[in-house]
Amino acid sequence: PKAGMFVWVRIPEPWDRMGSVQFAIEMMQRANVAVTPGAGFGEEGDGYLRLALVENENRIRQALRQMRRALGDMEKGLTEP
Repeated sequence: PKAGMFVWVRIPEPWDRMGSVQFAIEMMQRANVAVTPGAGFGEEGDGYLRLALVENENRIRQALRQMRRALGDMEKGLTEP
C-alpha cells in the first residue's frame, strides 16, 4: 500500500463540540458510515476520528460523499429556526 491502514482527521467546527463519540454516532445514523471516535484512544483523541483505509478507493470516496451530505443536513439544522 501507498499509505498506512488508518488516517486521523479532525472533526470540523462546529461539530467538534459534540465530541468524537457523538459525532461518530451521527455519521453512522445519518451517513451510514462507521468511523472510530478518537476518544477511544484517550482524552487527547477526542475531537478526532480514525478512518480505516481498508476498502477500495471507490468505496472510500462513496463514504466521504455520504459524510459530506450528512454534514450539509446537520448544517441546515443549525441554521433553521
